[in-house]
Amino acid sequence: MILLSATNLTKMYGITPILTGISFHINKGDRIGIVGVNGAGKSTLLNILTGELKHDEGDFFLAADTTIGYLKQKDNFDARGTVYEEMMNIFRPLIDMEAEMEQLSAEIARLTEEQHSHHDDKVNPEIERLLHRFDDMTAEFDRRGGYSYKSEIHGILKSMAFTPDYYDKPVGLLSGGERTRLALAALLLQKPDLLLLDEPTNHLDIGTLKWLEQYLKSYTGTIVLISHDRYFLDQTVNRIFDIELHKLTCYDGNYTQYTEKKKMLAADALKRYEAQQEEIRKQEDIIRKFKERGTEKLAKRAQSREKRLAHMEILDKPQQLNAKLKIRFKENVSSGNDVLYGEDLSKSFRDETGVRHLFSGVNFDIKRGERICMVGPNGVGKTSLLKIILGQLEPDSGYVRIGHNVDFGYYDQEQQLLNNSNTVLDELHNTYRLYTETELRSLLGRFLFRGEDVFKYVGDLSGGEKARLSLLKIMMSGANCLLMDEPTNHLDIASKEVFEDALLEFPGTLFVISHDRYFLNKISTKIVELSDSGLTHYAGGYDYYLEKKESIGSGKSYLNEMAQATTPVPSNSSKEKRAMERQAVKDQQAQRRRLERQMAKAEEDIARLEEEIAELEGQLCLEEIYTDFQKSAEISEKLESSKSELETTYTLWMELQDQLGEM
Repeated sequence: MILLSATNLTKMYGITPILTGISFHINKGDRIGIVGVNGAGKSTLLNILTGELKHDEGDFFLAADTTIGYLKQKDNFDARGTVYEEMMNIFRPLIDMEAEMEQLSAEIARLTEEQHSHHDDKVNPEIERLLHRFDDMTAEFDRRGGYSYKSEIHGILKSMAFTPDYYDKPVGLLSGGERTRLALAALLLQKPDLLLLDEPTNHLDIGTLKWLEQYLKSYTGTIVLISHDRYFLDQTVNRIFDIELHKLTCYDGNYTQYTEKKKMLAADALKRYEAQQEEIRKQEDIIRKFKERGTEKLAKRAQSREKRLAHMEILDKPQQLNAKLKIRFKENVSSGNDVLYGEDLSKSFRDETGVRHLFSGVNFDIKRGERICMVGPNGVGKTSLLKIILGQLEPDSGYVRIGHNVDFGYYDQEQQLLNNSNTVLDELHNTYRLYTETELRSLLGRFLFRGEDVFKYVGDLSGGEKARLSLLKIMMSGANCLLMDEPTNHLDIASKEVFEDALLEFPGTLFVISHDRYFLNKISTKIVELSDSGLTHYAGGYDYYLEKKESIGSGKSYLNEMAQATTPVPSNSSKEKRAMERQAVKDQQAQRRRLERQMAKAEEDIARLEEEIAELEGQLCLEEIYTDFQKSAEISEKLESSKSELETTYTLWMELQDQLGEM
């Protein structure tokens, strides 16, 4: 069933085209990822589909009664409302219904008591009417989730890393990342038929990303999302809309499949164009030679070939992709083999609630040429650890030793190292005064700052432009140890890939904070996970880290296993205690396996029921069915039963997921 279709949509800003003549359709249940460089028109398209922006030409159709939910990059929360109030506002109709039911119940109780006080055993029509009304409302309240919406709120908030101490916090005091997570939580609670998400993964840590992926996989509606997170796209979408050079091309499959198909199509188009150009040159050479011969017969042949050439459908030259960054990180001098050593580092902060512990017992020993990527939940202190290494923060305990000839280059995800009052050109010139303006403009051109762009004020730049400027400054520094805090956050996919290739060629040392799992897989030689009790080290990329984490289980860590191998033999009492602890871990792991098996069974049932529902809905569209009242009624009854079973199975799946999350 087609949920939305568009034909020849065009949008201009003044005389500048953004989208020109794009057509597509979205089927019910589709999971679509929209990709393209920054400024390609991705958000513009979503704004057109929601009606927030008018298109200039073309049209689109949306199936009747379709509800739309839209996660924008900027939310519309009331800054004075608390986190919990904003969530409760979503269920305002249910809250009002609940209040009305309480009034009805009180009125029924009053009338019943009044009747008993008069010893009147007759049926009271008013009480009967109110009881019928109360029963109808109770059934409707239950059907709309009235008895479960509060647990849904708590579950979603917990999954989005909002603990109960956030509930009474005004939204205006939340960080940008926290507001993004809250907006996503609010949208998921509404469960619209068509879910539009603009960069939903921004500011989410890996744990929350994994939860969101699982949630979207089980979502019964249709999803259209914009994302630069390639791993997330691989996990969540089955179609890609690629917006490039104002046009939209549809591809079936996830992101990896799309890139393979796109490369093949581009290579094929170039091959066909070059073959045709070669044929044209060959024919033109033959025509020229025929004319040079001067005979009437050859002249006629030349004319015949010219006519055929004139009627040939000339292929357009495949347009080059948008300009790409040109990055090459090099070190002015090499560092010694020992680059960074940290021992027993700890850090706490004092805020309005008291002392907040970040981490303790952090140890590391980083050698030249290593590419270390650090992961961990938001708020655990990853950025603080980088600042301790740089000397911008003092640890509460422990120390950092910096090796011989180590020269740091620092990428700050908040871009606070840039001066907003400078122009782009001045920002570079103030740091690198030995370069001429011509040399600086040439370098800026490699980072896609061309023409008048170099005179833009830094404060007016987009997140992606600021990211490119920061990377250029680091590239020019010649540092041999790069410390980077979420460097891919504001880069489009094409820029990320160029950036990653440059890091792979960099001979120096990398220490990078990132939640970009595609980046983690491609770049890291080692992943370190920061928790409140220290760093855990994993060799390899993200997939190995994930595999190792899952094999360890929730009750142990890799470092604990290594430590136990060298622990002295304990006394009898210690042995008993250790045995009890091991048994507790085994019991917890067994319970986890049981829950995982139940979840797998629920997911199989969901897939089966969704296929069954789709098949039944298809049957109802057949003429021999909808013209036969008895058959139509039978199938409709089966359909309602399957939908009810699906809803129950989803509820079970969510409960199992909550139980696993609490372990």
